Amino acid sequence: MNASRTSGTSRRTAYAAVGAPALMALYGGIRLVPGSREPGLGWTTGHTAMFAGLLLFAPVLLALRRLLAPRGTTAGRLAANTALGTAFAGLAASLVQIGIDLCVGLAAADKAEQVRLFQRVQDVPGVLPAVYQIGPLLFYVGLLAMLVAASVGAGRALRWWSPVLMLVGTVASGADLAFIPLAAACYLVALSPLVRLDAAPRAALV
Repeated sequence: MNASRTSGTSRRTAYAAVGAPALMALYGGIRLVPGSREPGLGWTTGHTAMFAGLLLFAPVLLALRRLLAPRGTTAGRLAANTALGTAFAGLAASLVQIGIDLCVGLAAADKAEQVRLFQRVQDVPGVLPAVYQIGPLLFYVGLLAMLVAASVGAGRALRWWSPVLMLVGTVASGADLAFIPLAAACYLVALSPLVRLDAAPRAALV
């Protein structure tokens, strides 16, 4: 990878590491506004922000993968690829979920119709576990695994508090969606080292 391409990758990673939590916080803040949980501008704006924020996690995941495995064993590289694949599978499920939420919000005329449309979608076999219950969790499992791997060992690129903050934020938002802005702040700090790290591999998954 030449210098200009490396610089471009680093900038994209830095923007994504800041932008993803920021857009997540915007979504969390909007949903605290009265009326934002029913069809309307608040619902559409908030979910659009969350969808964009989730998309920005893709370069974050790729940046974390670059920090892992090149200096490691075959088993380490396999573990890194498994974590990345798990995270991307969960990210895809999360994007589908937010996409459904957006479509339902745009199609429904009022809260009652919104509830009916959601029920219709979630009654489709497999949708509830794949898109709402289990699938999105894979994103956090894979992301946390890569953060842990990048923060341990002699060649660690991140500090111990990155996976800890990610876990705290995830548990907080899982306990109550009102804590999404707090979770976003935790993610922002957890990912902040990526803003200054270049795209070169620095750690091995062992």
